Amino acid sequence: MTEYNPPKIWTWEQDDAGVWDKVNRPISGATHDKELPVGKHPLQLYSMGTPNGQKVTIMLEELLEAGVKEAEYDAFLIRIGDGEQFSSGFVDINPNSKIPALVDRSLENPVRVFESGAILLYLAEKFEKFLPTDLAEKTEVMNWLFWLQGSAPYLGGGFGHFYHYAPIKIEYAINRFSMETKRQLDLLNKTLAERKYIGGDEYTIADMAIWSWYGLLVRGVMYEAEEFLQVKDYEHVCRWADEIYNRPAVRRGRLVNRFWGDEDEQLLERHDASDFDSVRTSG
Repeated sequence: MTEYNPPKIWTWEQDDAGVWDKVNRPISGATHDKELPVGKHPLQLYSMGTPNGQKVTIMLEELLEAGVKEAEYDAFLIRIGDGEQFSSGFVDINPNSKIPALVDRSLENPVRVFESGAILLYLAEKFEKFLPTDLAEKTEVMNWLFWLQGSAPYLGGGFGHFYHYAPIKIEYAINRFSMETKRQLDLLNKTLAERKYIGGDEYTIADMAIWSWYGLLVRGVMYEAEEFLQVKDYEHVCRWADEIYNRPAVRRGRLVNRFWGDEDEQLLERHDASDFDSVRTSG
């Protein structure tokens, strides 16, 4: 590999984007006109079953598991590899063109919510679930929720990209992001050695957000990197990850808007609880 010397002015070479050709581009806005479908429930989710997408579907399923009937939702698949996030309908609810995005039609004036962390907080406050009311306890949960929002790009956009997805392996980049990923795992491990859940004694939106990235990582679901990163060394993270994985709502939520893997672990769209009858949620 020869040393790269940046040009004076960067230009976008779309032909070099490979599998990311339809996912990212250097400008915002819609590329084509297309309205989004609307289902029968007040909550309309437009997403894909990535870690960020799973955060929200897990939260919605947890709310339903807790008996919150008003959390019924329709989940429509947005195939980001096909550029569907750049449709005019999707851009209207998320000008940043990233999944997930939610529309709450239960109000007189529908509310759009984008960014996965914002959606978790919106739902937690709307339904008064999975977020403490005590100021100090709530602040601790928010500390970790915002930690995840800032840390996950290192794991996904950094480590995951250069270790697993990049067309060439760059030692410097892999070393840089491996170091940061292991530091984050060490931080979580030390935290979970002293408490049951990330934010304290109770299961909250902080756990849902962080599990969707780091829980899946230590369970060997992401990037095929469990041996490379020696994830089993983080025993407290593994304990926490396994416990959350066994929650019925988590098992359901992680299947929604998923179209890869075994066919019986995919649920392209979700409009009713009975939709899960066709997929495996106990294996």
